[in-house]
Amino acid sequence: MKERIVRAVAGSFVLISILLAHYVDMRWIWLSVFVGVNLLQSSFTRFCPLEIILDKLGVKEKKCC
Repeated sequence: MKERIVRAVAGSFVLISILLAHYVDMRWIWLSVFVGVNLLQSSFTRFCPLEIILDKLGVKEKKCC
């Protein structure tokens, strides 16, 4: 469940920042850069700030089988 939430939030942030960069100011593209860098570093370090937030909110990891 947490993994799906992380992916949905990251994807939403990227799409929102692209729309803001197109319609408001190009500097909003830096939000997409930040999200991309965070996703890349989390693939190596397994550290994701959003997962910590979700843990504190009580979101459980879905157990398989």
